[in-house]
Amino acid sequence: MDALRLADHFDALEPWTPRLVAELNGQHVRLARLEGAFSWHAHADADELFLVLEGAFDLELRDRVVHLERGELFVVPRGVEHRPVAPEPCTVLLFEPAEVETAGDSDDPRGLGPDGIQPLS
Repeated sequence: MDALRLADHFDALEPWTPRLVAELNGQHVRLARLEGAFSWHAHADADELFLVLEGAFDLELRDRVVHLERGELFVVPRGVEHRPVAPEPCTVLLFEPAEVETAGDSDDPRGLGPDGIQPLS
């Protein structure tokens, strides 16, 4: 694998359609564009890490809101309901087990299963 310059791919991202960047130890590294609000959901068996590469967004939890800006990260523990909200477009890296569905336990039609995550091209 060659080095990958993630910023070269930001403009090609569609909102709420993560792209697979790398796989390691049963984990996916996914590049995603957040824009607007996603649905409330949880991942019963998986933690989820959000790392902001460009922009900022709020990660709403049932008991608080975590505001994340470029260079900041937050891990949502397994089973914790959360909702990403990005009033302006925001680019993030997601680290989660390969089998995780993006919408977790919600029925949001924007959700993708592991087979729906396309590699970054």
